[in-house]
Amino acid sequence: MGKILWIDLTNESFEEQELSEEVYREYLGGYGLAAKLIYENMKPKVDPLGPEALLGFFPGILTGSAASLTGRFMVAGKSPLTGTWGDANCGGYFGPEIKKCGYDGIILKGIASTPKYIAIMDGEKKILDASEVWGLDGVEAEEKLLGKHPKSQIASVGQAGENKSLISGIITDKGRIAARSGLGAVMGSKNLKAIVLKGDKKVEVADNSLILEHAKEYNKTVKESEAGAIYLWKSLGTPWQNDVNTKLGDTPIRNWGGNSDDHFTLDQVEAITGPEINKYKEKEYGCFACPVRCGGIVKVPEVDIEESHLPEYETCGAFGHMLLNNDLMSIFKLNDLCNRAGMDSISAGGTIAFAVECFENGIIGLEDTNGLMLKWGNADAYIELLKKMINREGIGDILADGSKKAAERIGNGSEKYAIHSMGQELAMHSPKYYDSMGTTYAFDPTPGRHTAAGLDMFLSGPLSRSNGYIEGFAFPKRYKRKPEPRAEAFKMVVGLAQSLSCLGVCQFTLYFQKYPLLEFIKGVTGWDVDVGELIKTGLRIQALRQAFTLREGVKIAENEIPKRAVGINYKQEYERLSNKLGWNPENGYPLQETLKDLNLDYLIKDLY
Repeated sequence: MGKILWIDLTNESFEEQELSEEVYREYLGGYGLAAKLIYENMKPKVDPLGPEALLGFFPGILTGSAASLTGRFMVAGKSPLTGTWGDANCGGYFGPEIKKCGYDGIILKGIASTPKYIAIMDGEKKILDASEVWGLDGVEAEEKLLGKHPKSQIASVGQAGENKSLISGIITDKGRIAARSGLGAVMGSKNLKAIVLKGDKKVEVADNSLILEHAKEYNKTVKESEAGAIYLWKSLGTPWQNDVNTKLGDTPIRNWGGNSDDHFTLDQVEAITGPEINKYKEKEYGCFACPVRCGGIVKVPEVDIEESHLPEYETCGAFGHMLLNNDLMSIFKLNDLCNRAGMDSISAGGTIAFAVECFENGIIGLEDTNGLMLKWGNADAYIELLKKMINREGIGDILADGSKKAAERIGNGSEKYAIHSMGQELAMHSPKYYDSMGTTYAFDPTPGRHTAAGLDMFLSGPLSRSNGYIEGFAFPKRYKRKPEPRAEAFKMVVGLAQSLSCLGVCQFTLYFQKYPLLEFIKGVTGWDVDVGELIKTGLRIQALRQAFTLREGVKIAENEIPKRAVGINYKQEYERLSNKLGWNPENGYPLQETLKDLNLDYLIKDLY
């Protein structure tokens, strides 16, 4: 669309910034473009919850087109949870609406004097009073705002974001959340309840016939699939993994300290599998331009849920396996509470597991928990504890910022039960199964996230076959057996994953079938991009995200993750990866020659 919208909440002003095609080609959209603009315009070491902090909403460069599975957008800024670069990925329909309003990104700065919401309706931009919706959960607020602004798309914070919980996210589509990095707290700290969008602009593309040709072919194969990965995602959504990943040893159990033989058996998991969850699915839910539709809307009368999004695998793992809880009704309830309040279910489950282990070991007692018996499998107690976390009541106030902060407040040896990376709870995929996940959890510029390009996790689909995912992509020979080619393969995955996020492409495409990515890029932009440029662009964005984290004074190369969550020597793998990336493994700094090669010369003065 060629423009970014800057909104100053302090002055209640709007300013448009035009960008050159060169900038788009170098940084794409999503958090690539966000990283460049936020890095250049935000001073280092500002308070992420203060007026100088910037918060960006950026769709991918393919988002808003007919290209298959490209409905994603990124929220980006400084994470108040980890102190590093922070980003969160979300689907649904909000990202395309940013484009329809005429922008490739919206960046917020300042703090509103009273609760406000932003409304951009058919070109008219306003900052309006939000007192009527402040205090409501995300679903209630969205319904009320839709009454005032029909046919709009809305991103909002719930009570968790309003209360500046450091594990809060930003809600769209009544329960889809840009959940990680604590960016809901940043939005809440700005006294901003919601962004309401309704655009009238056409998303122009270079060659729509080229896009439609490849989208129709891709979508036809998806719709006809009756077996394999696509069928699993189509029929069951991500909960198809609930029992499969348990069998593999991938899903963490009992706060990362248990296993499926002694603590949470496959017989117990049977109660919370995809087919069991599917019994409550009323209809399918899919993001913009998605033929797979892996989401779902559930109705659960047993716990008074009339309409809610189907709980994802990560949520089931966090509130199920991690807590030894196979009460499906409680998982529906916990999921709905998080969706409405805008709280990251991964971090919420990990933090409750921390609290349970503290209770089990006598570090906290009934007098601390307001009478809640925090025992493994006590689902009713988990629901009440989550409510306290959302509203910052009693012990919930201590836990609302995640397990690292909670351990600092509780003390008495509790820190050994806080399983996190720089404050962010680890996701529901184990480095004991996916070896490279330890490196990703510890050393990605946004630590603790499973979507941040771990090599092994991406090898279970067509990516592992030469030209199997996109034409021209092939790993070096013997990459599964030899350390050096493995490190090169890891570098390629890092580059590709960053570009996919910036383009707005769903990461699940990596598990389905051959994807016409280069054709879609040409159809939307007119650019002839090859795999080499795509990877190099991703490496540029990764280096920029890393530079942001380093400029904040974070010594990320010294980071360690708890031993109970680690498999192989993740530090050794990081050293090999750093050498391939052209980074100094001792301090995580991209080398000066690397920055020059990536056209990031402007970072040298800050890092050196």
